[in-house]
Amino acid sequence: METFIHAYSWVDIRFLLQGLWVTIYVSLISIALSFVVGLILGLVRYMKIKYLSAIVGFIIDIIRNLPLLLIIFFTYFGLPQLGIVTNPTTASIAALVIFEGAMLAEIVRSGIGSVDPGQMEGARSNGMTYGQAMYHVVMPQALHNMIPALLSQFVSLVKDTSLATIIVLPELLYHAQIIYSQNTTYLIPMYVIIAIMYFIVCFCLSQVANYLQKKYNN
Repeated sequence: METFIHAYSWVDIRFLLQGLWVTIYVSLISIALSFVVGLILGLVRYMKIKYLSAIVGFIIDIIRNLPLLLIIFFTYFGLPQLGIVTNPTTASIAALVIFEGAMLAEIVRSGIGSVDPGQMEGARSNGMTYGQAMYHVVMPQALHNMIPALLSQFVSLVKDTSLATIIVLPELLYHAQIIYSQNTTYLIPMYVIIAIMYFIVCFCLSQVANYLQKKYNN
């Protein structure tokens, strides 16, 4: 118990909170960007545009079957070889957006596909263009159907930020490693506190999703 008390000094907790802020910052930006990327790619796949949809689908399948850690390595070590300079934060966000965008694209495609085709036909018969029908009629229903899957993917994204510790992203796990590397008796206390912090963030995210789902149901 004494070890836990010493490990949770204000200096260490403040240092962990700094890492938690980086985790949240990277997660929020990655969630926003990957959702936009996934939405666009999912629409392209669903619309079955000649050649383009097939090419996009092929790229998505490749990315979805690659380890996220490999994509992180590529964005951090590979992009500079192509003349694109990155730092740990930028590389982490880029890797997460690439990987999660591909995952979300499939969620979007299946979500749109779950909407009754009669909804599109009915909207078109009332004079709407394809784009108007998709935006005003199909997508709201598809997004409602996608909420559970989107939530699960966003929670996974938050946890996946811990993989970026390998490229020295100063996020929560990396800060915890610095602390217990200075005193190995703090290893268990550090893992306990970061588990609690990850739980709080992911639980808050799930509560937001539950609120949105209830709002859509009303």
